[in-house]
Amino acid sequence: MNLSDLRVFLAVARHSSLLAAAEQLHLTPSAVSKALRRLEQSLSSELFDRSTRQLVLNSAGKLLRERGQHLIALAAQTAADLQGARASVELNIGGPAILLWREGPRLAQQLRTSGNGTVRLQALYEEAALRALARGDLHVAIVTGAVIDGAGASWSADWDRQALGSTALQLVAGTSHPLLAQHQPDADGTIQLPVAQVLAHAFACPTRSLFCGQDRGQRSDGWRDDVLPRQIAYLADDLQLLLGFVRRGEALAYLPEAALTEPGLVRIRTLDCPFVCNESVWLVWNRTTAPAWLSQLIALTDDAGPSTA
Repeated sequence: MNLSDLRVFLAVARHSSLLAAAEQLHLTPSAVSKALRRLEQSLSSELFDRSTRQLVLNSAGKLLRERGQHLIALAAQTAADLQGARASVELNIGGPAILLWREGPRLAQQLRTSGNGTVRLQALYEEAALRALARGDLHVAIVTGAVIDGAGASWSADWDRQALGSTALQLVAGTSHPLLAQHQPDADGTIQLPVAQVLAHAFACPTRSLFCGQDRGQRSDGWRDDVLPRQIAYLADDLQLLLGFVRRGEALAYLPEAALTEPGLVRIRTLDCPFVCNESVWLVWNRTTAPAWLSQLIALTDDAGPSTA
Protein backbone atom coordinates (compact mmCIF):
# COMPACT_ATOMS: atom_id res chain seq x y z
CA MET A 1 0.00 0.00 0.00
CA ASN A 2 1.46 3.34 -1.13
CA LEU A 3 1.18 6.18 1.41
CA SER A 4 0.72 8.77 -1.33
CA ASP A 5 -2.22 6.81 -2.71
CA LEU A 6 -3.58 6.46 0.83
CA ARG A 7 -3.49 10.26 1.26
CA VAL A 8 -5.39 10.61 -2.02
CA PHE A 9 -7.99 8.11 -0.80
CA LEU A 10 -8.48 10.01 2.46
CA ALA A 11 -9.02 13.24 0.53
CA VAL A 12 -11.62 11.59 -1.71
CA ALA A 13 -13.31 9.99 1.31
CA ARG A 14 -13.44 13.41 2.95
CA HIS A 15 -15.05 15.16 -0.01
CA SER A 16 -16.94 12.29 -1.71
CA SER A 17 -15.73 13.88 -4.94
CA LEU A 18 -12.79 13.27 -7.27
CA LEU A 19 -12.84 16.89 -8.41
CA ALA A 20 -12.84 18.37 -4.88
CA ALA A 21 -10.06 16.00 -3.78
CA ALA A 22 -8.04 16.87 -6.89
CA GLU A 23 -8.39 20.60 -6.16
CA GLN A 24 -7.26 20.12 -2.57
CA LEU A 25 -4.27 17.99 -3.58
CA HIS A 26 -3.38 20.08 -6.65
CA LEU A 27 -3.75 17.03 -8.91
CA THR A 28 -5.86 16.28 -11.95
CA PRO A 29 -9.04 14.19 -11.47
CA SER A 30 -7.42 11.56 -13.72
CA ALA A 31 -4.41 11.31 -11.38
CA VAL A 32 -6.72 10.96 -8.38
CA SER A 33 -8.72 8.22 -10.10
CA LYS A 34 -5.53 6.31 -10.99
CA ALA A 35 -4.29 6.56 -7.40
CA LEU A 36 -7.56 5.09 -6.12
CA ARG A 37 -7.36 2.22 -8.59
CA ARG A 38 -3.76 1.46 -7.59
CA LEU A 39 -4.76 1.43 -3.93
CA GLU A 40 -7.74 -0.85 -4.55
CA GLN A 41 -5.57 -3.22 -6.60
CA SER A 42 -2.92 -3.35 -3.86
CA LEU A 43 -5.61 -4.22 -1.30
CA SER A 44 -7.60 -6.49 -3.62
CA SER A 45 -10.71 -4.63 -2.46
CA GLU A 46 -12.98 -1.99 -3.86
CA LEU A 47 -13.33 0.94 -1.48
CA PHE A 48 -16.31 2.80 -2.97
CA ASP A 49 -19.80 1.93 -4.03
CA ARG A 50 -19.81 3.06 -7.64
CA SER A 51 -23.43 2.15 -8.33
CA THR A 52 -24.43 5.80 -7.92
CA ARG A 53 -23.07 9.00 -9.44
CA GLN A 54 -21.63 10.05 -6.07
CA LEU A 55 -18.65 8.28 -4.54
CA VAL A 56 -19.86 6.48 -1.41
CA LEU A 57 -17.57 4.49 0.87
CA ASN A 58 -18.41 0.81 1.24
CA SER A 59 -17.57 -1.20 4.39
CA ALA A 60 -13.95 -1.75 3.28
CA GLY A 61 -13.56 1.95 2.52
CA LYS A 62 -14.95 2.94 5.92
CA LEU A 63 -12.47 0.61 7.64
CA LEU A 64 -9.56 2.04 5.64
CA ARG A 65 -10.67 5.62 6.35
CA GLU A 66 -10.66 4.86 10.07
CA ARG A 67 -7.24 3.20 10.06
CA GLY A 68 -5.68 5.30 7.32
CA GLN A 69 -5.31 8.37 9.51
CA HIS A 70 -3.45 6.27 12.07
CA LEU A 71 -1.18 4.87 9.37
CA ILE A 72 -0.34 8.36 8.06
CA ALA A 73 0.35 9.58 11.61
CA LEU A 74 2.53 6.55 12.33
CA ALA A 75 4.53 7.09 9.12
CA ALA A 76 5.09 10.76 9.98
CA GLN A 77 6.20 9.89 13.50
CA THR A 78 8.56 7.17 12.24
CA ALA A 79 10.19 9.65 9.86
CA ALA A 80 10.55 12.18 12.68
CA ASP A 81 12.11 9.56 14.98
CA LEU A 82 14.61 8.48 12.33
CA GLN A 83 15.59 12.06 11.53
CA GLY A 84 15.94 13.00 15.19
CA ALA A 85 17.05 16.59 15.69
CA ARG A 86 16.97 17.12 11.91
CA ALA A 87 13.23 16.46 11.78
CA SER A 88 10.96 19.31 10.73
CA VAL A 89 7.23 19.11 11.40
CA GLU A 90 4.18 21.13 10.42
CA LEU A 91 1.66 21.88 13.15
CA ASN A 92 -1.84 22.37 11.75
CA ILE A 93 -4.05 24.43 14.07
CA GLY A 94 -7.67 25.38 13.46
CA GLY A 95 -10.15 27.52 15.34
CA PRO A 96 -11.87 30.90 15.41
CA ALA A 97 -9.58 33.65 14.09
CA ILE A 98 -9.75 35.61 17.34
CA LEU A 99 -8.47 32.55 19.28
CA LEU A 100 -5.74 31.79 16.72
CA TRP A 101 -4.71 35.41 17.05
CA ARG A 102 -4.36 34.90 20.78
CA GLU A 103 -2.88 31.38 21.00
CA GLY A 104 -1.13 30.84 17.65
CA PRO A 105 2.06 32.77 18.51
CA ARG A 106 2.41 30.97 21.84
CA LEU A 107 2.10 27.52 20.25
CA ALA A 108 4.53 28.54 17.51
CA GLN A 109 7.05 29.58 20.15
CA GLN A 110 6.65 26.26 21.96
CA LEU A 111 7.15 24.40 18.68
CA ARG A 112 10.39 26.31 18.03
CA THR A 113 11.49 25.50 21.58
CA SER A 114 10.96 21.77 21.06
CA GLY A 115 12.53 21.54 17.59
CA ASN A 116 12.18 22.54 13.95
CA GLY A 117 8.82 23.17 12.45
CA THR A 118 6.23 25.49 10.97
CA VAL A 119 2.72 26.38 12.08
CA ARG A 120 -0.21 26.43 9.68
CA LEU A 121 -3.21 28.38 11.03
CA GLN A 122 -6.69 27.79 9.60
CA ALA A 123 -9.44 30.20 10.63
CA LEU A 124 -12.52 28.02 11.22
CA TYR A 125 -15.56 28.39 13.40
CA GLU A 126 -15.55 25.96 16.32
CA GLU A 127 -17.69 23.13 14.95
CA ALA A 128 -15.90 23.34 11.60
CA ALA A 129 -12.56 23.11 13.43
CA LEU A 130 -13.72 19.99 15.29
CA ARG A 131 -14.93 18.39 12.05
CA ALA A 132 -11.52 19.12 10.49
CA LEU A 133 -9.86 17.54 13.53
CA ALA A 134 -12.06 14.46 13.11
CA ARG A 135 -11.03 14.18 9.43
CA GLY A 136 -7.37 14.38 10.38
CA ASP A 137 -6.88 17.75 8.66
CA LEU A 138 -5.73 19.35 11.93
CA HIS A 139 -3.40 18.32 14.71
CA VAL A 140 -5.20 20.50 17.26
CA ALA A 141 -8.30 22.66 17.46
CA ILE A 142 -8.73 25.70 19.68
CA VAL A 143 -12.27 26.24 20.95
CA THR A 144 -14.20 27.83 23.79
CA GLY A 145 -15.67 26.14 26.83
CA ALA A 146 -19.17 26.39 25.36
CA VAL A 147 -18.22 23.66 22.87
CA ILE A 148 -16.49 21.60 25.56
CA ASP A 149 -19.48 21.83 27.92
CA GLY A 150 -21.93 20.99 25.18
CA ALA A 151 -19.70 18.14 23.92
CA GLY A 152 -20.16 19.58 20.41
CA ALA A 153 -21.90 17.83 17.55
CA SER A 154 -18.54 16.56 16.33
CA TRP A 155 -17.05 15.52 19.67
CA SER A 156 -15.15 12.21 19.78
CA ALA A 157 -14.30 9.92 22.68
CA ASP A 158 -10.76 9.70 21.23
CA TRP A 159 -10.08 13.36 21.91
CA ASP A 160 -8.33 14.96 24.83
CA ARG A 161 -8.40 18.57 25.95
CA GLN A 162 -6.33 21.06 27.89
CA ALA A 163 -7.29 24.41 29.35
CA LEU A 164 -5.48 27.41 27.88
CA GLY A 165 -6.96 29.97 30.25
CA SER A 166 -9.79 32.38 29.61
CA THR A 167 -10.53 35.47 27.59
CA ALA A 168 -12.78 38.34 28.64
CA LEU A 169 -14.60 40.54 26.18
CA GLN A 170 -13.65 44.19 26.44
CA LEU A 171 -15.01 47.47 25.22
CA VAL A 172 -12.49 48.86 22.73
CA ALA A 173 -11.97 52.30 21.19
CA GLY A 174 -9.45 53.69 18.73
CA THR A 175 -7.04 56.37 19.87
CA SER A 176 -8.73 58.81 17.46
CA HIS A 177 -12.19 58.27 18.94
CA PRO A 178 -13.88 61.40 20.42
CA LEU A 179 -13.91 59.79 23.88
CA LEU A 180 -10.09 59.74 23.88
CA ALA A 181 -10.04 63.48 23.20
CA GLN A 182 -12.07 64.02 26.37
CA HIS A 183 -10.44 61.45 28.67
CA GLN A 184 -6.84 60.37 29.19
CA PRO A 185 -6.03 56.67 29.77
CA ASP A 186 -5.04 55.51 33.26
CA ALA A 187 -1.60 54.11 34.05
CA ASP A 188 -2.75 50.66 32.85
CA GLY A 189 -3.80 52.10 29.48
CA THR A 190 -7.56 52.08 30.07
CA ILE A 191 -10.14 54.83 30.39
CA GLN A 192 -12.99 54.54 32.88
CA LEU A 193 -16.39 55.90 31.93
CA PRO A 194 -20.04 55.63 32.96
CA VAL A 195 -21.88 53.25 30.64
CA ALA A 196 -24.37 55.98 29.69
CA GLN A 197 -21.52 58.05 28.23
CA VAL A 198 -20.31 55.07 26.23
CA LEU A 199 -23.77 54.32 24.86
CA ALA A 200 -23.99 57.83 23.44
CA HIS A 201 -21.56 56.71 20.71
CA ALA A 202 -21.93 54.36 17.75
CA PHE A 203 -20.78 50.73 17.76
CA ALA A 204 -19.48 48.27 15.18
CA CYS A 205 -20.61 44.68 15.64
CA PRO A 206 -20.45 41.31 13.84
CA THR A 207 -23.70 39.59 12.83
CA ARG A 208 -22.19 36.19 13.64
CA SER A 209 -20.46 35.01 16.78
CA LEU A 210 -16.68 35.32 16.41
CA PHE A 211 -16.41 31.89 18.07
CA CYS A 212 -19.15 29.57 16.82
CA GLY A 213 -20.27 31.51 13.74
CA GLN A 214 -23.96 31.42 14.64
CA ASP A 215 -26.02 34.27 13.22
CA ARG A 216 -27.27 36.23 16.24
CA GLY A 217 -27.69 39.66 14.70
CA GLN A 218 -26.38 42.65 16.60
CA ARG A 219 -26.00 40.60 19.81
CA SER A 220 -23.39 38.33 18.24
CA ASP A 221 -20.53 39.94 20.16
CA GLY A 222 -21.93 39.07 23.61
CA TRP A 223 -23.03 42.57 24.62
CA ARG A 224 -26.39 42.57 26.42
CA ASP A 225 -28.40 44.84 24.15
CA ASP A 226 -31.55 43.71 25.95
CA VAL A 227 -30.16 45.38 29.08
CA LEU A 228 -28.08 48.21 27.59
CA PRO A 229 -29.18 48.90 24.00
CA ARG A 230 -26.54 50.38 21.69
CA GLN A 231 -26.48 52.39 18.50
CA ILE A 232 -25.18 49.88 15.92
CA ALA A 233 -23.74 51.88 13.05
CA TYR A 234 -21.70 49.14 11.32
CA LEU A 235 -22.23 45.40 10.91
CA ALA A 236 -19.17 43.47 9.68
CA ASP A 237 -18.27 39.79 10.07
CA ASP A 238 -14.67 40.28 8.93
CA LEU A 239 -12.62 41.01 12.05
CA GLN A 240 -10.10 43.26 10.33
CA LEU A 241 -12.86 45.24 8.65
CA LEU A 242 -14.60 45.67 11.99
CA LEU A 243 -11.36 46.78 13.62
CA GLY A 244 -10.89 49.30 10.84
CA PHE A 245 -14.00 51.18 11.99
CA VAL A 246 -12.62 51.17 15.52
CA ARG A 247 -9.10 52.32 14.62
CA ARG A 248 -10.46 55.21 12.58
CA GLY A 249 -12.50 56.38 15.55
CA GLU A 250 -15.80 55.80 13.78
CA ALA A 251 -17.18 53.27 16.26
CA LEU A 252 -16.63 51.39 19.50
CA ALA A 253 -16.63 47.57 19.64
CA TYR A 254 -17.02 44.82 22.22
CA LEU A 255 -14.27 42.30 21.43
CA PRO A 256 -12.15 39.53 22.99
CA GLU A 257 -9.19 41.07 24.80
CA ALA A 258 -6.69 39.66 22.28
CA ALA A 259 -7.78 42.54 20.05
CA LEU A 260 -6.12 44.93 22.49
CA THR A 261 -2.71 43.73 21.32
CA GLU A 262 -3.34 45.63 18.08
CA PRO A 263 -1.80 49.12 17.85
CA GLY A 264 -4.07 52.15 18.10
CA LEU A 265 -6.63 50.54 20.42
CA VAL A 266 -7.56 51.40 24.00
CA ARG A 267 -9.67 49.53 26.51
CA ILE A 268 -12.71 51.24 28.03
CA ARG A 269 -13.75 50.05 31.49
CA THR A 270 -17.38 50.88 32.19
CA LEU A 271 -17.91 51.82 35.82
CA ASP A 272 -21.52 50.70 36.18
CA CYS A 273 -21.99 47.90 33.63
CA PRO A 274 -23.96 45.06 35.29
CA PHE A 275 -22.49 42.17 33.30
CA VAL A 276 -19.17 40.62 32.29
CA CYS A 277 -18.65 38.22 29.36
CA ASN A 278 -15.87 35.61 29.75
CA GLU A 279 -14.95 32.60 27.64
CA SER A 280 -12.67 29.74 28.66
CA VAL A 281 -10.27 28.58 25.94
CA TRP A 282 -9.29 24.95 25.27
CA LEU A 283 -6.85 22.97 23.15
CA VAL A 284 -8.34 19.76 21.69
CA TRP A 285 -6.47 16.92 19.98
CA ASN A 286 -6.86 13.26 19.08
CA ARG A 287 -4.80 11.30 21.61
CA THR A 288 -5.03 8.08 19.56
CA THR A 289 -3.27 9.57 16.53
CA ALA A 290 -1.13 12.27 18.15
CA PRO A 291 2.55 11.83 17.19
CA ALA A 292 5.16 11.98 19.95
CA TRP A 293 6.29 15.49 18.95
CA LEU A 294 2.72 16.77 19.38
CA SER A 295 2.41 15.18 22.82
CA GLN A 296 5.70 16.82 23.79
CA LEU A 297 4.48 20.17 22.50
CA ILE A 298 1.26 19.93 24.48
CA ALA A 299 3.25 19.02 27.60
CA LEU A 300 5.38 22.13 27.08
CA THR A 301 2.24 24.22 26.71
CA ASP A 302 0.91 22.78 29.96
CA ASP A 303 4.22 23.50 31.74
CA ALA A 304 4.11 27.08 30.51
CA GLY A 305 0.78 27.59 32.26
CA PRO A 306 -2.49 28.89 30.81
CA SER A 307 -2.58 32.13 28.91
CA THR A 308 -4.76 34.76 30.51
CA ALA A 309 -4.39 37.28 27.68
